[in-house]
Amino acid sequence: MPVKRKHAPRRPKDTTVPDHGDDGLSLTSARRYEAFGRVMAALATEADFIESCRDLTWWRGSDHSWHIEWRDGPYASEVASLLAEQVRDPDYDGSLVTEAGPGGGGSAVLDVMGVRFELRAIDPMGRATVRSRAGFWRLAEALDTTRRTNTRHPWEELLGG
Repeated sequence: MPVKRKHAPRRPKDTTVPDHGDDGLSLTSARRYEAFGRVMAALATEADFIESCRDLTWWRGSDHSWHIEWRDGPYASEVASLLAEQVRDPDYDGSLVTEAGPGGGGSAVLDVMGVRFELRAIDPMGRATVRSRAGFWRLAEALDTTRRTNTRHPWEELLGG
C-alpha cells in the first residue's frame, strides 16, 4: 500500500548536502572527545574523588573547551595534580597535561592534549578532610556485605531469609 505525504516538501535530487561547519566528526572534535575520555577515565579510577563529590557535572564550552564542576570533595588544585599524574600515553614520552592558568582551591585551568579544561570546585573540603570525616557516607561501606546491619538485605527478602 503506497504511503501518501500530506505536506512534506520533497528535497530536489540534484542538490548537495549543506555543510554545517564543525559537526562533531572532524579530527579536532575527535581529539577533544579523546581528551575528555582520558580525563573522565582518570577521575573514575579515583574512588575517593567519585565518592566525595556531589553534583558532578560537565559540559562543552562555546570555545570547545570542557568544563567540569563538582560540589564538596577535593580542591581543584588537587584534581589538577591528580590528572597530571594519571593522564598518560604509553607512546608519548611526557605528560599530556599542562597547567594553562593559575590554579587554586576553587578553580584550575588545564591543557590536556591541546584541549582546555576548566575545573571548578564549589565548597571544596580537600582530600584530607574527606578521608578523615567520620560521618561521611562511603560507597565502599554501603557495599560491604560482610558487616551485619539491622536492616535486611534485598536478597534476604527475595530468599525469605
